[in-house]
Amino acid sequence: MLELAPLLVSALILGLLGGGHCLGMCGGLMGALTLAIPPEQHGRRLQLLLAYNLGRILSYSLAGLLLGLAGWAIAGSQAEVAMRTLAALLLIAMGLYLAGWWSGLTRIEALGRGLWRHIQPLTRRFMPVSSLPRALILGGLWGWLPCGLVYSTLLWASSQGNALNSALLMLAFGLGTWPVLLATGLAAERITALLRKRGVRMAGGLLVILFGIWTLPGPHQHWLMGH
Repeated sequence: MLELAPLLVSALILGLLGGGHCLGMCGGLMGALTLAIPPEQHGRRLQLLLAYNLGRILSYSLAGLLLGLAGWAIAGSQAEVAMRTLAALLLIAMGLYLAGWWSGLTRIEALGRGLWRHIQPLTRRFMPVSSLPRALILGGLWGWLPCGLVYSTLLWASSQGNALNSALLMLAFGLGTWPVLLATGLAAERITALLRKRGVRMAGGLLVILFGIWTLPGPHQHWLMGH
């Protein structure tokens, strides 16, 4: 578990750095959830937001578990090296996207649109969100929304060669996205403004790019670990 701790922290940071992207993808639904509840019922609004986001990150964990089984099946083979290389390249692409230097990562989202076409109609059955179970289920369904950020992190998590670890890493990633998506009203505007600052985006993007370079299989990993 101690060996997994740095990876869990990394997954959490990836979620935090990608919070601006998550707000763009799910911000509209977040707003709908909060507007459906009168301002004086602040506690009720927070409960629905928590339930929705819990369902969302549980779906990330499930995806990590399922794809992690594939990573476990190819552990120790050349396919694992190829998978880690692809995961590293996607992380670098994600860093370039977060920094605002290249938006090619969004093309990867097309891979999940076929599945989303079948899931999206189901989400309408749970709107408007009037109860905690509805919010939880809606979040679980919305977690499968095509997202290049999630896909790149998912592939990285599944390349660890352990299905349970992959699920835990995706859980940590999902928790990292919570601060932005749980924020409402003025706090959300402030966080969004901060994340849109060029310096913040560039710094976050560079960190993810460096993490992607570290993920690439090669002798540089042993050198970095030794120092």
